[in-house]
Amino acid sequence: MNITQTVRDDIISAIEKDQLTLPTLPEVSLRVRDVAEDEDACIADLVKIISTDASLTARIIRVTNSPLLRAPTEVKDLNMAISRLGMNYTANLAIGLAMEQMFQATTDIIDTRLRSIWDNTSQIATISHVIAQKVKSIPIEEITLAALVHQLGALPILTYAEEHEDLISDGITLDNLINKLHGELGEVILKKWDFSPELISLPTAYQLMDDQHDTVNYADIIKVASLIHYKDQDHPWSEIDWTTVQSFKLLNISDDRNDPSIEKILEEAQSSSGVFH
Repeated sequence: MNITQTVRDDIISAIEKDQLTLPTLPEVSLRVRDVAEDEDACIADLVKIISTDASLTARIIRVTNSPLLRAPTEVKDLNMAISRLGMNYTANLAIGLAMEQMFQATTDIIDTRLRSIWDNTSQIATISHVIAQKVKSIPIEEITLAALVHQLGALPILTYAEEHEDLISDGITLDNLINKLHGELGEVILKKWDFSPELISLPTAYQLMDDQHDTVNYADIIKVASLIHYKDQDHPWSEIDWTTVQSFKLLNISDDRNDPSIEKILEEAQSSSGVFH
């Protein structure tokens, strides 16, 4: 049995035996989701919950004022931000942004890796937002949340690694484990959180390069955003042949990585770099 299978079996077994606790949805996210699902709720209800978290409030206002959303006038408070974004967008954004607090660890090495994963996640979310604005077939608020949760499956892997020094010291093996296992484990977490079926399947679906279907879905946007993000980096995805990925055609985006339109997407995303941090 290879190490990937061994670690996978160990983690799944530990989860089933409650020996490895899966991350829980942050309290503010739970409360925000309850309000979003309440047909009688209003902006004031959402303001009341989110305003209890000063950091989250400031980040939502920052996103609203970013070039991504092109607010016609400066948004100065949470009430204005929610009025501008709408209830659904604000709720999805708040849930997604609250994820960052889970990307922390007790050892410096693992903490550095978690922060790196969140950094990549937030940059992919920005690129996804730019793509979604052009495609317009899937609401941007749903894409933002999808992008911010697509690598959550790395959390239990790194939690496991904290207890196994051999993994911490072997960065190549740990990277390989994360790349191969985060999809399956991400599905386990999102299912536990009772997210929608499309979100639950996303951590695995976005990694399927030969997936064939007729209509655009979450995975297409996150997949293409990830390929664009990693295209010039030292990462396995930088070696993927874009011409074999159907998602580019579905999104009407060039599958030539050197096409000027790709650079334009990156430039638009970079103008709001760090907005989801």
